[in-house]
Amino acid sequence: MKALLIVLSSLLLISCGQVPVERYANEKPVLDLPTYFSGPVQAWGMFQDRSGEVIKRFHVDIQSRREGDKLILDERFLYSDGTRQRRVWTLTPDGTGRWIGTADDVVGEAIGEVAGNALRWRYHLNLPVDDTTYVVYFDDWMYLMDDDTLINRSVMSKFGIELGQVTLFFRRGAAQP
Repeated sequence: MKALLIVLSSLLLISCGQVPVERYANEKPVLDLPTYFSGPVQAWGMFQDRSGEVIKRFHVDIQSRREGDKLILDERFLYSDGTRQRRVWTLTPDGTGRWIGTADDVVGEAIGEVAGNALRWRYHLNLPVDDTTYVVYFDDWMYLMDDDTLINRSVMSKFGIELGQVTLFFRRGAAQP
């Protein structure tokens, strides 16, 4: 019981130490998701385990479109081992600076908050590994660096324990490799 209390106390302290997205409200350029994803976007990234070892590298081709007030992002992943994956996000505005996101492998809804040049996404994802699928938590932070470059840093965890990090660089209008 004592160990459980220590773990729960640690998780509470960690969650209290988070930087609020509003901290970036005055940062420029201002991130407007429909504008940024108004044309083709390419992205390059990697997953590192908690020791820092690069486990997977990948390229993503992102095509987007609008359906009313919804923003649809069709992501096609090509991993360094030759495997492919597709994820289609449906993003819906949910008030000023807020977005709700859904995708087939997202459990429930992703919650997005935008302020200034930053976007914070939080969601649970069904992650297939070998013959098992794990539900993991993602805490994504994206920062618009200039009109065409977006940097994403994600922490992936389960039960509050960090499993690894994803680093991703997005570029608007970039030619496909």
